[in-house]
Amino acid sequence: MLCLSLLVLVIDNTVLNLAIPALMTDLGATPADIQWVLDAYILVFAGLLLTSGALSDRYGRRRFLLIGLALFGGASMLAVLVEQPWQLIAVRALMGVGGALLMPSTLSILITVFDEQERRKAFAAWSAVAMLGVIAGPTVGGFMLDHYWWGSIFLLNVPVAALAIAAALLLMPESRGPARRLDPVGVVLSTVGMTSLVYAIIAGPVYGWSTARVLVAIGAAVVGLTAFAVWELRSTHPMLPLHLFNDRRFSGASFSIVLLSFGTGALLLMLTQYLQLVLGYTPLKAGLALLPYAVAAALFNGVGAALGQKVSNRVLIIVGMLIIAIAFVVLAFLDADSSYGMLITALMIMGVGGGLAGPAAYSTLLGAVPPAHAGVGSALNDTIQQVGMALSVAVLGSVLAGVYTTQMPDSAPKAARDSIAGALRLGDGGLAALAKDAFATAMSFGSWVAIAFTVAAAILASIVLSKTRSTAQVPAD
Repeated sequence: MLCLSLLVLVIDNTVLNLAIPALMTDLGATPADIQWVLDAYILVFAGLLLTSGALSDRYGRRRFLLIGLALFGGASMLAVLVEQPWQLIAVRALMGVGGALLMPSTLSILITVFDEQERRKAFAAWSAVAMLGVIAGPTVGGFMLDHYWWGSIFLLNVPVAALAIAAALLLMPESRGPARRLDPVGVVLSTVGMTSLVYAIIAGPVYGWSTARVLVAIGAAVVGLTAFAVWELRSTHPMLPLHLFNDRRFSGASFSIVLLSFGTGALLLMLTQYLQLVLGYTPLKAGLALLPYAVAAALFNGVGAALGQKVSNRVLIIVGMLIIAIAFVVLAFLDADSSYGMLITALMIMGVGGGLAGPAAYSTLLGAVPPAHAGVGSALNDTIQQVGMALSVAVLGSVLAGVYTTQMPDSAPKAARDSIAGALRLGDGGLAALAKDAFATAMSFGSWVAIAFTVAAAILASIVLSKTRSTAQVPAD
């Protein structure tokens, strides 16, 4: 049941990336619109996670899981009806609310059920289901995009959400943390601070870091998060136990996850457009082309879980990050005429690295969270991932757009200089060839940026994380 809840979120995000070219063509969405379709979900999701996690600990994790699934499924049905980019952005924000309500509950239940040794295997299964979503999403979604309109992809979420709701009602008992007072001040400060932080990350590359809206967002983030930290340290009933960051496992894994999420987001953002707009793949063929990544990651999740019994999480994270960096090196040399053999090599290397590093990083972070704070701890894990994804979409999105524009000739029409989809719509063969070369150059540059972030994650893990394996904890009742 927990894995079904994860599956609905994974399918939605993977299919949406695959639908980017269709949204540009059918809805007339600009690159800025596409970025906000992706970021509206991330902005709301990240802003509400800590609050949702704390509230689920207090009022019931199953209850919040059910509410989140119902809201996510209902918003997915609304997405089918939209006709303008701004409407889709609004619906994605509503889906972000649903995702924020359900996600912390899934991980918090996992934390309270499994001890540390079992938790490693549970995370391997959890990650394997995520990879199943990565496989099923592009494959089924690609088929639907080939045969129906782009809105049909959101219908995939509805039966999965309905099945997860039924399973939760039948199989899952309610669980709560120890009774604590609600922390309304912490709720407001964390929501304002996190929302402002993610908005600043998103808007900075688009509008410029010195513009008023970005400076206001940065100021609100600094003030909100600082006030939140001060309040939580002084509160007798804090929403988030900040002493968790004193644990090097927790703090080191947190920053490693940010950079790991950055690399994953960069991969999907670049390749879904490269496969369809540069190589000319259909949505279904593009989805199938990504399968080697999902298969390799799923296989090496199990390998990583087995190795985790013999070597430290620190070693697995470092090795996994360096392998991911190698995959981005291969991607950096792709051009408009590259063969699929070169791409499949990069995808398989990427899957191996992610399969080793991911479960080790999540197990390290959540292993440091006491069961009493399982909800807010898992929410913090999710928030960290979303910050990494927001960084990826913002930084890589602006890098792709900026480098692409500079590579296009000044004499090209504005639509062609704005995006590769705009260039292809004009029907000029020579202009289309220039646009494909420009996007390949932009993707190469973006890959080198991702390499820098991934190597930084490996260095960080080597410095911060403990060299010894942690001992198993006693599971909660």
